[in-house]
Amino acid sequence: MPDPQSQRLALGLSYRGTLYHGWQSQPDGRTLQDRVEAALAEFAATAVTTVCAGRTDTGVHALNQVLHFDAPVQREAFSWVRGTNRYLDRDIALQWCQPVTPDFHARRSAQGRRYCYLLLQSAVRPGLEHGLCGWSFKPLDGDAMRAAAALLIGEHDFSSFRAAECQALSPVKTMRGIRIQQRGAYWRFDFDASAFLHHMVRNLMGCLLAVGEGRHSPGWMAEVLAARSRDAAAPTFAPDGLYFVGPYYDARHAIPEHTPAMDWLP
Repeated sequence: MPDPQSQRLALGLSYRGTLYHGWQSQPDGRTLQDRVEAALAEFAATAVTTVCAGRTDTGVHALNQVLHFDAPVQREAFSWVRGTNRYLDRDIALQWCQPVTPDFHARRSAQGRRYCYLLLQSAVRPGLEHGLCGWSFKPLDGDAMRAAAALLIGEHDFSSFRAAECQALSPVKTMRGIRIQQRGAYWRFDFDASAFLHHMVRNLMGCLLAVGEGRHSPGWMAEVLAARSRDAAAPTFAPDGLYFVGPYYDARHAIPEHTPAMDWLP
């Protein structure tokens, strides 16, 4: 239970996940949660425990990861951002701080979550963008991928796209939208759902690319979905180009849904 005298704060965080072992704290300390909580503790001069909206895996990035904590000391909102960023690695940065009501919960209050995947289509592998985008050396059929994606919209059992170690209580999720756009050599895939299973987006990407490269027809996606078996789907795609765009909430919480990093992606 939070201290009745403390103030609950929500934070927006962006990070490059390449060098970290995912969000969740681990004994080696090389996780986003460990680094963020250590920086908050340095600034507050006391221990701080956070709760995030969605745990990201090794190599996955975030544009607006949302966390909350009960502040052990009183500081101005902008001070939490600037003061904590002094102690964070250069590839992790708080973007904003927002006081919230005691009932706000970064994970449980979320009404949905968004991810995007950035992919380079090129005969040669990425160099400058290494770790920041996925890669396909084959031409992709955008119309075929969009037709396959349309079969995923709505409430479904997404067991075929679920990692074996997934701890979600139910594989049933609602996919609200999938948008696929091309800009030059880059493809951007946007996913909006009520929630996501472990490795769900990366497994969806593997199947969408199998369709886009011509290895399967768009209708194959419906067969994979209906099978409710991980064995029916394509291999899990690389984490490099996966970005947690962020969660969204009831407007009464006034949680920012945009950060400058969102304008950086094509």
